[in-house]
Amino acid sequence: MNLFLEAVSWLADPAHWTGPNAVGVRIVEHLWISFLAVLIAAVLAVPAGIVIGHTRCGAGIVGALTGAARAIPTLGLLTLFGLALGIGLEAPLLALVVLAVPSLLAGAYAGVQSIDPVIPDSARAIGLSPAQVILRVEVPLASPVLLGGLRAATLQVVATATLAAYTADYGLGRYLFSGLKSREYDQMLAGALLVAVIALLLELLLGAAQRLARTRIAHPAPERTSS
Repeated sequence: MNLFLEAVSWLADPAHWTGPNAVGVRIVEHLWISFLAVLIAAVLAVPAGIVIGHTRCGAGIVGALTGAARAIPTLGLLTLFGLALGIGLEAPLLALVVLAVPSLLAGAYAGVQSIDPVIPDSARAIGLSPAQVILRVEVPLASPVLLGGLRAATLQVVATATLAAYTADYGLGRYLFSGLKSREYDQMLAGALLVAVIALLLELLLGAAQRLARTRIAHPAPERTSS
């Protein structure tokens, strides 16, 4: 309890909110590398998952890739990238992209693959092209599951982005590493609390977006007609 109060006191100290090492700066850095990692992973994984789900071919590939990527320890992967690329953001960014890909790929694939085949067949029957079937029919119907994959990937990346400080003076992980080195455990706990709060806020935001997609896009309620 005393350590928790000391961490809150550390966060309440105005001196920690000014300068190049300010809490606000570290939060922005943490969010930026997390956003960039999820964005790159989404560009790589979501189109692939949608195409595989649409064609209903390659489920084994999805399972193998997601299983292999999840089995790789992020810290070990970061160490390998750090040895290859040196000090900087490239190594943690690549490690976070690898971490985010499985959830995004599985979410996109599962969302599209779970759609009743009758629905896209009906869309093709009325003259929609394959691209129109995917973009106007399958992606909206799959959006709740797709957003579920995005939600899982985002939370994993935000929680793990503290490792960026392992090879670079970047993000909220800096408080954990420097606090451990100097035995300033209040600083370590303060950094951990900030990461937890950010993860909780993103969980609430993405959870609301997923519910909205489920009720307004994938399964909209029928309009009531006045008598």
